[in-house]
Amino acid sequence: MSQPTSVPASLPEPVGAPYFHYEHGELHAEGVPVGDLARQHGSPLYVYSRAALRAAWQRFEDAIDGRNALVCYGMKANSNLAVLREFARLGAGFDIVSGGELARVQAAGGDPGKVVFSGVGKQTWEIEAALRAGVRSFNVESVAELRHLSATATRLGLTAPVSLRVNPDVDAHTHPYISTGLKENKFGIAIEEAEEAYRLAAALPGLEIVGVDCHIGSQLTEISPYLDALDKLINLIDALAADGIRLHHLDIGGGVGIRYRDEQPLSLRDLLDEVFLRLAARGHGGLQLVMEPGRSLVGNAGILVTEVLYLKHAEAKNFAIVDAAMTDLIRPTLYDAWHGVLPVRTPSAGCSAKLYDIVGPVCESGDWLARDRELALRQGDLLAVESAGAYAFVMSSQYNTRPRAAEVLVDGAQAYLIREREQVPQLFAGEILPPDA
Repeated sequence: MSQPTSVPASLPEPVGAPYFHYEHGELHAEGVPVGDLARQHGSPLYVYSRAALRAAWQRFEDAIDGRNALVCYGMKANSNLAVLREFARLGAGFDIVSGGELARVQAAGGDPGKVVFSGVGKQTWEIEAALRAGVRSFNVESVAELRHLSATATRLGLTAPVSLRVNPDVDAHTHPYISTGLKENKFGIAIEEAEEAYRLAAALPGLEIVGVDCHIGSQLTEISPYLDALDKLINLIDALAADGIRLHHLDIGGGVGIRYRDEQPLSLRDLLDEVFLRLAARGHGGLQLVMEPGRSLVGNAGILVTEVLYLKHAEAKNFAIVDAAMTDLIRPTLYDAWHGVLPVRTPSAGCSAKLYDIVGPVCESGDWLARDRELALRQGDLLAVESAGAYAFVMSSQYNTRPRAAEVLVDGAQAYLIREREQVPQLFAGEILPPDA
């Protein structure tokens, strides 16, 4: 990877530095100029850094420090096969929420024996596929699901390893749409009902109890919510042991936050040191710890490149109309989320900065990527939307019959197309016109 040079005063330091950096006034992904990628592959375009993926993985490895833990990548954050294969080769397991995601893991060469299957609405075909594949654990989210899983496994003559997802009623202090550990959320079994659910699991045929699971939310930047949930889980583990139910692992979920703007991500080392310390102090040091990070492994490893189509200077607002849209990155309009916006090249001489709303072509007032950003822009300029490695392409859509964008993975001075841009005829290729009346 080429070394980043000093950033000109007019250019900010990218959130994803050093993997995204400026050289001679042009944004680079590792050793490749981003403008060259846009010229070759068009825009909108997702660009990922392989070195950034590896560095994010290494942060977890360093925090684990040889202790008994399994990191299962929460692949709903970014499920491109190239990304999955990278983590599989690094030794990751996978946290899946659908049969389709299981198929992706298998296609990427991942080990089903390291897969935990989460999600509140597992369909029968998905359960059957996961049983036949030999997943590590089903994270069961309701008593009804527990009974259905038992019946399905028994019918197939197989045994389903189960880990009940417990809802500890802990406030993660995050956006309500990504908070999952409160009583009013749809996820998991209330902790007050968990002992009874475990006793039922022990009595049902076709099930083997292997663990307990908890996931309280996403984009967490504090350690305290994890520890609040952990204390409740340890009390549950004690109660289960008294009932003769012994677990093999404790899954504390994912949710570790990243920096989008000025957030201070939590220390993984501090978190895991405290988790292992509390488990050992309560006599549960033999449990394997499972984690399900998603965003924290991929979020800052990607950008979304977009071209300025038109500049519109209205009385109340200045608009930069770009070729990316809410169909490519829905987080801003869905969560009111902030994503940094960088010029791909140093602004042209004599081009004065103005406050712009960055908006897309989709026919919705909610089609915006950023608001009130001070940028010096001309028509045809390229912009890079930061922190687009997580929940960007995976949440993209074909609304307004817009083809989904291409994806590129950069490795040093090489760039690899890892998903082709969709073509318009593909968008309705499966549609069937009925015969005329």
